[in-house]
Amino acid sequence: MELRVLRYFLAVAREGSISGAANYLHLSQPTLSRQLMELEEELGKKLFVRGSRKVTLTEEGRLLRKRADEILALVDKTQAELHSEDHMISGDIYIGGGETEAMRLLARTARKLRSRCPGVRYHLYSGNGDAVSERLDKGLLDFGVVIEPFDRRKYDFLRLPHTDRWGVLMRRDSPLANREQIYPEDLRDQPILHSGQSRIRESLQAWFGCDVNQLNIVGTYNLVYNASLMVEEGLGYALCLDGLINTTGDSLLCFRPLAHQETAELDLVWKKYQVFSKAAERFLELLREEIANENEK
Repeated sequence: MELRVLRYFLAVAREGSISGAANYLHLSQPTLSRQLMELEEELGKKLFVRGSRKVTLTEEGRLLRKRADEILALVDKTQAELHSEDHMISGDIYIGGGETEAMRLLARTARKLRSRCPGVRYHLYSGNGDAVSERLDKGLLDFGVVIEPFDRRKYDFLRLPHTDRWGVLMRRDSPLANREQIYPEDLRDQPILHSGQSRIRESLQAWFGCDVNQLNIVGTYNLVYNASLMVEEGLGYALCLDGLINTTGDSLLCFRPLAHQETAELDLVWKKYQVFSKAAERFLELLREEIANENEK
């Protein structure tokens, strides 16, 4: 399976037609059609359902699209690292993480590195811990910002000098809004939205002292902004970290911390035995310096 043909396949999947992809790729339609047919023959699977004006992906085609995106992203990342000049630091750094104020420290480090090495570029991926771990494992990210606990058998890590506080996002006119903190019994019969991340689910389950499935779960979320809209519309209470949604001024929402709940420790993680690009290696060095400065304050 050639990388060139994978790019052809993705172009057709994106454009939804052979003609549109051929124009984009500056190929003739017969040439592109032949390449796709040879790809299907090589894989022994039908990738497209061909209509009169457009093509749609089969189930096997959708799988190949996902894998082809990952393969080509890794190839492009590797090529950029290998082609960087030996005498200067440049290239791309890929960072993933959920929504947290701890990203500010990474942003400060990124600014300082780029001021010294303007050839460095950053690519941010937003997702929960499960999604970030998956992309780290596939080599699509250099670093991930995750909430403890995480699998220390797989990753090296650097503790970030920032903690997040778990609590409940709710409407200001909610019956629980007059509480200073929220106890498990306050939420047992209430409609709840919580993070779909597996390890976070386990931590919340320990706080409630019961199986999460016994609670009135009305939904899960990946990133909290969309969940906050559900809360605004009265769907329920969102279990989340503090500081991610603006609850000041005219906001309809407020945040109340969980009682007897430890703060969430945050770490920068990367795959064990990771071979970094020069840019990623220098970024990690600068971040260690920033953390040392923070700890001295």
